Amino acid sequence: MPDDRPFQAVTLPAEPRTKPPTEATRRRFLAATAAAGGAAVVGGLVAGQPALAAETAPGSRASTTVGGSKGRHRNAKKEKKMRIVAVEEAFSIPGAIRQEAAIRQRMAVPEAIKQEWFRRLDDLTELRLADMDANGVDVQVLSYSTPGVEVIEDPAEAVAAARQINDHLAKVVAAHPKRFAGFATLPLQDPKAAVVELRRAVKGLGFKGVLYNDHVRGHYLDEPQFRPVWAELERLGVTLYLHPAVVPADNWRVFDGYPVLVGPSWGWTATVGAHALRLIYGGVFDQFPGASVMLGHMGELLPFQMARLDSRYDQVPAEHRVQHLPSYYLRNNVYVTTSGVMSHAALLGAVHAVGVDRVLFSIDYPFESSAEAVGFLRSAPYAPADLASIAHGNAERVLRL
Repeated sequence: MPDDRPFQAVTLPAEPRTKPPTEATRRRFLAATAAAGGAAVVGGLVAGQPALAAETAPGSRASTTVGGSKGRHRNAKKEKKMRIVAVEEAFSIPGAIRQEAAIRQRMAVPEAIKQEWFRRLDDLTELRLADMDANGVDVQVLSYSTPGVEVIEDPAEAVAAARQINDHLAKVVAAHPKRFAGFATLPLQDPKAAVVELRRAVKGLGFKGVLYNDHVRGHYLDEPQFRPVWAELERLGVTLYLHPAVVPADNWRVFDGYPVLVGPSWGWTATVGAHALRLIYGGVFDQFPGASVMLGHMGELLPFQMARLDSRYDQVPAEHRVQHLPSYYLRNNVYVTTSGVMSHAALLGAVHAVGVDRVLFSIDYPFESSAEAVGFLRSAPYAPADLASIAHGNAERVLRL
């Protein structure tokens, strides 16, 4: 944010427009933790003890509805009927990104796992639909995998690649309109062209928003050149899913010698979470209050940092303050998805932090197991109304499915 920006006083956040979990959900969670070991599980929520593993094991006492076999039988019937929409589901197109093959070769993942990922990424119907049917997933919202257009240096090449990807995805969605929806790919190397492509993708191709893989060759989306993109996102009423990038913007010395820290176990959460905070502290949501972002992996852990962000905010220099406390934006401009975090404790915390109507289910197919993700969702200790919101209702409302 430029230093000459007028001072904007910090105000206390208004009452969140989000819905808290229902009282039935609170009772169900407490009963489930008691059934799984009472104090041991509650202690595990704080200290990360082994008892916490019971929370995500389908069929465990913690993952079933309390109330005996009849209650479990009734809940099983409801589970079979529950609509499921998964909102962070990746695909790729062989050859669409010229740099993709070389980047894939450098990925520090066992070869057998990589090849299975790539096989499923490149498939948009046969393997994917079979996996969805086997696990009760009604709709996948498809988005281009990383590496995507963010690795392209030449803006004109990025524009051409984005159009090719979006056109290809639109044909797939048109062929399976009840099973797939799409997030657009944008060539943010050229913000003006990105606005044009965004408008075409939403108004012409029917896409439900945008997914972008973190940084734009080292640039971040709070920078002034991207403000026209935010203006168009707000005008169209669609969200931007901020996703990690497989190629980092820079190298953090703290990761030296520990490649496990660089990627999904920690580095991606740290960098994408920081990027989202740049949007908040950079005033993007003050200038465009109707704009929003989605963050995977339980909001890149930001919901669990809200109290800390607010308590330290009085130390921010006056010329860099924004209109509200950080928690306000996390409750009003950010949506959280469950991708890759199959933990009932984390889900409960995220819902309590941002509200049950701002948490959406996702699998992160094919990088995560659909069976495990759906099992985690269905066994969550939530009342049916709250579970339905997470499973499909919020996605239908936010993405206009």
